[in-house]
Amino acid sequence: MSLQTAADVPLIIKSPNSSSERRISPSWTIAQLKTRLEPITGVPASCQQLSIRVGSQDAVPLTAPDEEQTRLAAFPLQPYAEIGVVDTRPPAARVDFTDLSAVDKYEMPPAEYESLTDSVLAWKKSKKLGRFDPNAGSIEQQKIRASEREVEERGLTLSSRVRLLPDSDARRGTVSYIGLVPEIPGIGSWIGVTLDEPTGKNDGTVKGKRYFECGNNCGVFVRPERCEAGDFPPLDLGDEDMEEL
Repeated sequence: MSLQTAADVPLIIKSPNSSSERRISPSWTIAQLKTRLEPITGVPASCQQLSIRVGSQDAVPLTAPDEEQTRLAAFPLQPYAEIGVVDTRPPAARVDFTDLSAVDKYEMPPAEYESLTDSVLAWKKSKKLGRFDPNAGSIEQQKIRASEREVEERGLTLSSRVRLLPDSDARRGTVSYIGLVPEIPGIGSWIGVTLDEPTGKNDGTVKGKRYFECGNNCGVFVRPERCEAGDFPPLDLGDEDMEEL
Protein backbone atom coordinates (compact mmCIF):
# COMPACT_ATOMS: atom_id res chain seq x y z
CA MET A 1 0.00 0.00 0.00
CA SER A 2 1.48 3.36 -1.08
CA LEU A 3 0.73 6.81 0.25
CA GLN A 4 -0.36 9.38 -2.32
CA THR A 5 1.10 12.87 -1.91
CA ALA A 6 -1.33 15.76 -2.34
CA ALA A 7 -0.82 17.66 -5.59
CA ASP A 8 0.81 21.07 -5.55
CA VAL A 9 -1.58 24.04 -5.65
CA PRO A 10 -0.90 27.21 -7.70
CA LEU A 11 -1.20 30.23 -5.41
CA ILE A 12 -0.56 33.97 -5.78
CA ILE A 13 2.08 35.29 -3.38
CA LYS A 14 1.83 39.01 -2.63
CA SER A 15 4.20 41.07 -0.51
CA PRO A 16 5.14 44.77 -0.36
CA ASN A 17 7.91 44.20 -2.93
CA SER A 18 6.67 41.34 -5.08
CA SER A 19 3.74 39.50 -6.63
CA SER A 20 4.12 36.12 -8.30
CA GLU A 21 2.48 32.78 -8.88
CA ARG A 22 3.98 29.81 -7.03
CA ARG A 23 3.09 26.15 -6.65
CA ILE A 24 2.67 25.23 -2.98
CA SER A 25 2.54 21.74 -1.53
CA PRO A 26 -0.19 21.15 1.09
CA SER A 27 2.23 18.81 2.84
CA TRP A 28 4.50 21.71 3.80
CA THR A 29 4.27 23.13 7.29
CA ILE A 30 3.75 26.85 7.85
CA ALA A 31 7.37 27.14 8.94
CA GLN A 32 8.55 25.45 5.73
CA LEU A 33 6.39 27.79 3.64
CA LYS A 34 7.88 30.86 5.34
CA THR A 35 11.39 29.57 4.69
CA ARG A 36 10.58 29.17 0.99
CA LEU A 37 8.95 32.60 0.82
CA GLU A 38 11.96 34.43 2.22
CA PRO A 39 14.00 34.51 -1.03
CA ILE A 40 10.84 35.34 -2.98
CA THR A 41 9.65 38.27 -0.87
CA GLY A 42 12.86 39.40 0.82
CA VAL A 43 11.12 39.18 4.21
CA PRO A 44 12.86 37.02 6.84
CA ALA A 45 10.81 33.97 7.84
CA SER A 46 10.72 35.14 11.46
CA CYS A 47 9.21 38.48 10.40
CA GLN A 48 6.48 37.17 8.09
CA GLN A 49 2.80 37.51 8.96
CA LEU A 50 0.82 35.35 6.54
CA SER A 51 -2.82 35.32 5.48
CA ILE A 52 -4.78 33.52 2.78
CA ARG A 53 -7.66 34.96 0.77
CA VAL A 54 -9.97 32.90 -1.45
CA GLY A 55 -11.76 34.90 -4.13
CA SER A 56 -13.60 37.89 -2.66
CA GLN A 57 -13.76 36.39 0.83
CA ASP A 58 -12.04 38.01 3.78
CA ALA A 59 -8.44 37.05 4.36
CA VAL A 60 -7.84 34.32 6.94
CA PRO A 61 -4.68 34.40 9.10
CA LEU A 62 -2.34 31.61 8.12
CA THR A 63 -0.92 30.87 11.53
CA ALA A 64 -0.97 28.25 14.26
CA PRO A 65 0.42 27.77 17.78
CA ASP A 66 2.96 25.28 16.43
CA GLU A 67 3.95 26.34 12.93
CA GLU A 68 6.67 23.67 12.78
CA GLN A 69 4.03 20.93 12.86
CA THR A 70 0.92 22.53 11.32
CA ARG A 71 0.62 21.65 7.65
CA LEU A 72 -0.87 23.86 4.98
CA ALA A 73 -3.49 21.20 4.21
CA ALA A 74 -5.34 22.53 7.27
CA PHE A 75 -6.12 25.74 5.35
CA PRO A 76 -8.29 26.38 2.23
CA LEU A 77 -5.60 26.02 -0.43
CA GLN A 78 -7.80 26.57 -3.45
CA PRO A 79 -6.06 27.18 -6.79
CA TYR A 80 -5.05 30.81 -7.27
CA ALA A 81 -5.97 31.83 -3.76
CA GLU A 82 -3.85 34.74 -2.53
CA ILE A 83 -1.27 34.44 0.21
CA GLY A 84 -0.42 37.83 1.66
CA VAL A 85 2.95 38.41 3.30
CA VAL A 86 3.25 41.30 5.76
CA ASP A 87 6.67 42.44 6.97
CA THR A 88 6.49 42.94 10.73
CA ARG A 89 9.88 44.61 11.01
CA PRO A 90 10.04 48.34 11.85
CA PRO A 91 9.91 50.48 8.66
CA ALA A 92 13.53 51.56 9.14
CA ALA A 93 14.68 47.92 9.07
CA ARG A 94 12.87 47.01 5.85
CA VAL A 95 14.48 47.04 2.43
CA ASP A 96 12.53 48.77 -0.34
CA PHE A 97 13.36 46.71 -3.42
CA THR A 98 11.31 49.07 -5.61
CA ASP A 99 13.67 51.99 -4.92
CA LEU A 100 16.16 51.93 -7.78
CA SER A 101 17.97 55.13 -6.83
CA ALA A 102 20.67 53.23 -4.94
CA VAL A 103 21.18 50.60 -7.63
CA ASP A 104 24.39 50.91 -9.60
CA LYS A 105 23.59 51.57 -13.25
CA TYR A 106 25.82 51.13 -16.23
CA GLU A 107 26.42 54.26 -18.25
CA MET A 108 28.15 53.87 -21.57
CA PRO A 109 30.89 56.44 -22.15
CA PRO A 110 29.85 58.97 -24.83
CA ALA A 111 32.84 58.13 -27.01
CA GLU A 112 31.96 54.43 -26.98
CA TYR A 113 28.31 55.15 -27.83
CA GLU A 114 29.29 57.41 -30.72
CA SER A 115 31.48 54.65 -32.13
CA LEU A 116 28.58 52.17 -32.38
CA THR A 117 27.20 51.48 -35.85
CA ASP A 118 23.82 50.06 -34.78
CA SER A 119 22.64 52.81 -32.41
CA VAL A 120 19.93 55.43 -32.75
CA LEU A 121 22.65 58.04 -32.99
CA ALA A 122 24.24 56.24 -35.93
CA TRP A 123 20.83 55.97 -37.63
CA LYS A 124 20.22 59.72 -37.21
CA LYS A 125 23.65 60.43 -38.66
CA SER A 126 22.98 58.24 -41.70
CA LYS A 127 19.55 59.82 -42.28
CA LYS A 128 20.81 63.36 -41.52
CA LEU A 129 18.11 63.95 -38.96
CA GLY A 130 17.92 66.43 -36.09
CA ARG A 131 21.22 68.16 -35.37
CA PHE A 132 22.82 66.20 -38.22
CA ASP A 133 20.60 67.90 -40.80
CA PRO A 134 22.88 70.42 -42.58
CA ASN A 135 19.86 72.65 -43.21
CA ALA A 136 18.50 72.49 -39.67
CA GLY A 137 20.55 75.36 -38.27
CA SER A 138 21.34 75.80 -34.62
CA ILE A 139 18.83 75.21 -31.83
CA GLU A 140 18.66 78.95 -31.31
CA GLN A 141 17.83 79.51 -34.98
CA GLN A 142 15.13 76.82 -34.85
CA LYS A 143 13.50 78.52 -31.84
CA ILE A 144 13.58 81.88 -33.61
CA ARG A 145 11.95 80.39 -36.71
CA ALA A 146 9.32 78.69 -34.57
CA SER A 147 8.41 81.99 -32.90
CA GLU A 148 8.25 83.70 -36.30
CA ARG A 149 5.81 81.03 -37.49
CA GLU A 150 3.74 81.62 -34.35
CA VAL A 151 3.53 85.35 -35.20
CA GLU A 152 2.44 84.58 -38.76
CA GLU A 153 -0.09 81.90 -37.80
CA ARG A 154 -1.72 84.20 -35.25
CA GLY A 155 -2.03 86.99 -37.79
CA LEU A 156 -0.04 89.46 -35.71
CA THR A 157 1.03 92.55 -37.63
CA LEU A 158 2.03 96.08 -36.66
CA SER A 159 -0.97 98.23 -35.70
CA SER A 160 -3.24 95.19 -35.37
CA ARG A 161 -5.58 95.06 -32.40
CA VAL A 162 -5.00 92.30 -29.87
CA ARG A 163 -6.35 90.92 -26.65
CA LEU A 164 -3.86 89.52 -24.13
CA LEU A 165 -4.29 85.97 -22.91
CA PRO A 166 -4.97 84.58 -20.40
CA ASP A 167 -5.63 87.86 -18.56
CA SER A 168 -8.73 87.72 -16.42
CA ASP A 169 -9.38 91.39 -17.20
CA ALA A 170 -8.87 90.81 -20.97
CA ARG A 171 -6.47 93.72 -21.48
CA ARG A 172 -6.51 95.11 -25.01
CA GLY A 173 -4.13 97.12 -27.07
CA THR A 174 -2.33 97.72 -30.38
CA VAL A 175 0.73 95.88 -31.66
CA SER A 176 3.57 98.41 -31.81
CA TYR A 177 6.61 96.15 -32.18
CA ILE A 178 7.38 92.63 -33.45
CA GLY A 179 10.85 91.14 -33.21
CA LEU A 180 13.75 90.22 -30.99
CA VAL A 181 14.43 91.97 -27.70
CA PRO A 182 17.95 90.99 -26.59
CA GLU A 183 17.51 92.79 -23.27
CA ILE A 184 14.83 90.25 -22.21
CA PRO A 185 16.00 86.70 -21.39
CA GLY A 186 14.76 84.09 -23.83
CA ILE A 187 15.01 83.27 -27.53
CA GLY A 188 12.46 84.24 -30.15
CA SER A 189 10.16 87.08 -31.11
CA TRP A 190 8.44 89.41 -28.68
CA ILE A 191 5.29 91.40 -29.27
CA GLY A 192 5.36 94.98 -28.01
CA VAL A 193 1.83 96.12 -27.22
CA THR A 194 0.56 99.61 -26.48
CA LEU A 195 -2.23 98.95 -23.99
CA ASP A 196 -5.44 100.97 -23.95
CA GLU A 197 -5.02 101.56 -20.23
CA PRO A 198 -1.85 102.21 -18.15
CA THR A 199 -1.70 98.66 -16.80
CA GLY A 200 1.60 97.70 -18.43
CA LYS A 201 5.19 97.60 -17.23
CA ASN A 202 7.01 100.20 -19.33
CA ASP A 203 6.73 103.01 -21.87
CA GLY A 204 8.04 100.99 -24.82
CA THR A 205 11.62 100.84 -23.56
CA VAL A 206 13.62 97.97 -22.10
CA LYS A 207 16.72 98.76 -20.06
CA GLY A 208 16.99 102.17 -21.66
CA LYS A 209 16.50 101.01 -25.28
CA ARG A 210 13.35 102.25 -26.98
CA TYR A 211 11.35 99.89 -29.18
CA PHE A 212 8.14 101.93 -29.58
CA GLU A 213 6.47 105.08 -28.29
CA CYS A 214 3.66 104.93 -25.73
CA GLY A 215 2.56 106.51 -22.48
CA ASN A 216 4.02 105.58 -19.12
CA ASN A 217 2.97 102.07 -18.03
CA CYS A 218 1.06 101.56 -21.28
CA GLY A 219 3.70 99.29 -22.79
CA VAL A 220 4.19 95.55 -22.36
CA PHE A 221 6.23 92.86 -24.13
CA VAL A 222 4.67 89.40 -24.41
CA ARG A 223 5.24 86.21 -26.36
CA PRO A 224 3.16 85.69 -29.53
CA GLU A 225 1.13 82.89 -27.94
CA ARG A 226 -0.27 85.39 -25.44
CA CYS A 227 -1.79 87.55 -28.17
CA GLU A 228 -5.14 87.05 -29.85
CA ALA A 229 -5.61 89.22 -32.93
CA GLY A 230 -9.07 90.54 -33.76
CA ASP A 231 -11.40 93.50 -33.97
CA PHE A 232 -11.18 94.43 -30.30
CA PRO A 233 -12.33 98.02 -29.65
CA PRO A 234 -11.15 99.73 -26.46
CA LEU A 235 -13.12 98.65 -23.41
CA ASP A 236 -15.86 101.08 -22.35
CA LEU A 237 -15.33 101.52 -18.62
CA GLY A 238 -18.50 103.53 -18.13
CA ASP A 239 -19.03 106.70 -16.16
CA GLU A 240 -19.03 104.90 -12.79
CA ASP A 241 -15.69 103.25 -13.44
CA MET A 242 -14.22 106.51 -14.71
CA GLU A 243 -15.15 108.21 -11.47
CA GLU A 244 -13.25 105.53 -9.55
CA LEU A 245 -10.12 106.22 -11.65
